[in-house]
Amino acid sequence: MSTDVNSFYREWPSRISHARASAPDAAKGFGAMFQSVMRPGALSVSEKELLALAIGMSVRCEPCIYIHVEKALKAGATREQVLEAAGVAVMMQGGPTYTYLPKVVEALDELKPEEAAAVGVAT
Repeated sequence: MSTDVNSFYREWPSRISHARASAPDAAKGFGAMFQSVMRPGALSVSEKELLALAIGMSVRCEPCIYIHVEKALKAGATREQVLEAAGVAVMMQGGPTYTYLPKVVEALDELKPEEAAAVGVAT
């Protein structure tokens, strides 16, 4: 049975590649900003990915949720850390963000921690 999350992870690479080819300036500009902001600094990459996940939930961005759950796991975050970050987003945003909590759990269930380390998501 296909779910939104496994369809997303299966289709995203080709979708984002097509978008990059169609809008190379936007892709180049966003990519440069992403690389600059998301490198290790005062916050670890894992902490930054957890922040990005919480913001993605707050703005109800399903692709953001899937991407940042995967990137957080790849950066070393645990399932428990991902769920706590999701809980903070729910506490700050309430019911509308709570409705996106299943997306986080589905992504975690789809991406076993050992698998997430071997998978990269294009941004």
